[in-house]
Amino acid sequence: MRLPKYSAAAGRRAARRRAGRFGALTAVVVLAAALTGCGGTGTSGAGRPVAAGSASPAADAVEPLATVPTPELPVTVDSADGTEVTVTSADRIVPLTGSLSEIVFTLGLGEQVVARDITATFEQAEKLPVVTRAHDVSAEGVLSLRPTVVLADTTTGPAEAIGQIRDAGIPLVVVEPAKELADVGRRIATVATALGVEPAGDELVARTDDRIAAVRKTIPARSEDGGPRVAFLYLRGTASVYLLGGRESGASSLLEAAGAVDAGKASGLTKDFTAITSEALAEAAPDAILVMTKGLASVGGVDGLVKIPGVAETPAGMDRRVVSIDDGVLLNYGPRTDRVLAELVEQLYPEGEDGK
Repeated sequence: MRLPKYSAAAGRRAARRRAGRFGALTAVVVLAAALTGCGGTGTSGAGRPVAAGSASPAADAVEPLATVPTPELPVTVDSADGTEVTVTSADRIVPLTGSLSEIVFTLGLGEQVVARDITATFEQAEKLPVVTRAHDVSAEGVLSLRPTVVLADTTTGPAEAIGQIRDAGIPLVVVEPAKELADVGRRIATVATALGVEPAGDELVARTDDRIAAVRKTIPARSEDGGPRVAFLYLRGTASVYLLGGRESGASSLLEAAGAVDAGKASGLTKDFTAITSEALAEAAPDAILVMTKGLASVGGVDGLVKIPGVAETPAGMDRRVVSIDDGVLLNYGPRTDRVLAELVEQLYPEGEDGK
């Protein structure tokens, strides 16, 4: 089935006509834990089209640099939690988020990684022991693997586990999480410096920037209406969690890079996530809906998605225009961001549609 022709202006007019029929409905969900760090276990690459048959997704694998770097250690770095950390060995690395694992493997240091977080779903990491449970770090599990350096970010917890690892004398470097495209290079460089492979970090930053720039050249010119309005929905049907992304959701930068408008942000939602209501969706008036693959599956696919109150009445719901990207990479903002952006562009603009 081919995606219907996109028209932002017509979509918004249709949404406004229906808005008057929306009653005052109560919220269908309660706010849940923050999205960051809650990637799923998708294994089909950067993403997959839902509403239309476009290209097949790439394999869920990272692409390491051609030359394996040799760490130059020791190095002393400033951890994002205010601690000065000296790293003397990168022989046994434990990255405590999927996005940090992705960076370490892509730098060429995958052979030194001895454990993974549950969100590290790419194929090179899948056989490693998992040292997190429900996204919480097991300090005992980490310490049992005798790491020489541990990488975390400010969302990693619980704090007691982080403290226990540090108290055992293990160098633990906390990295600021990435929230937008502008953070990609900074985050790669921070990890590379902490592991003593700064030149490899420079190379990977340049490669990633070049690839993102190449994808951006494929984006059709925006229409006078500013491009398709896309709402990012965070869904966990098994937990009755249905959230609409706002300005701080982490998706805005990707959507804007793809020539789209973040519908939640544009409708005035300033927080990260807000419980979905018919009124909020009517105000957002999305032409397309962006979801994580696991989240979409949890509500029964597109058929289940349009049953969520308010979704069917949006232009996106009426057209069943849904973009699905795998949980494990969508908001990583790392070395595979170009692939995520390419999937987003391909699904938003089938056959090069520009909305005119």
